[in-house]
Amino acid sequence: MKIKSFVFNSFQENTFVVHDASGEAFIIDPGCSTPDEQKKLREYVVDNHLHPLAVVLTHGHIDHILGVPFCVNEWHVPVWIHPADGFLYRQAVAYAQIFGLTISSMPDPERMLDEGEVLRCGEECLEVLHVPGHSPGGIALYSRAGQVLFPGDILFSGSIGRSDLPGGDHQLLVDGIRRKLLVLPESTVVWPGHGPSTTIGEEKAGNPYL
Repeated sequence: MKIKSFVFNSFQENTFVVHDASGEAFIIDPGCSTPDEQKKLREYVVDNHLHPLAVVLTHGHIDHILGVPFCVNEWHVPVWIHPADGFLYRQAVAYAQIFGLTISSMPDPERMLDEGEVLRCGEECLEVLHVPGHSPGGIALYSRAGQVLFPGDILFSGSIGRSDLPGGDHQLLVDGIRRKLLVLPESTVVWPGHGPSTTIGEEKAGNPYL
């Protein structure tokens, strides 16, 4: 599995392009919000001869979906999200205005993701793990073969996601992380929605919130 990360928008959000040797790719949480950021994403896809299959969203918060319209217009890809975060996704235009950002409209999601689904990208597979608490429909994407995890804003290096936003639940978040994420192999590399990468082992040993 090849992983390219970008840091986009004023929220310093991590966007990921995941692909294999065939060139098939997923774009995870596109946060690109300016022409320059969009150019960086486009150039990576073009330069590496990639064929994006879908935009996969770990959750519906505005900083993780600002680039969805660009990706859909650029590559005609579907949008996949957990249905419990549909209300956040649908409010994107209003939330963008609150932060001084502009989104004209959001394309309708074409696939609703659920616990245990396997998303295939060439020879790579990502398993959907539903871990609510930061948002009702928050998911982590796990590659068993590659021992890689994309948890969105569920788990960070030395921290966990906020639970004081609409639909948040602190205890639900902590319980979900302990039951579904901390049981993964300790060598699993974690690529969170903000900040540096970490491992499951590091978070089990030193995350003060867990």
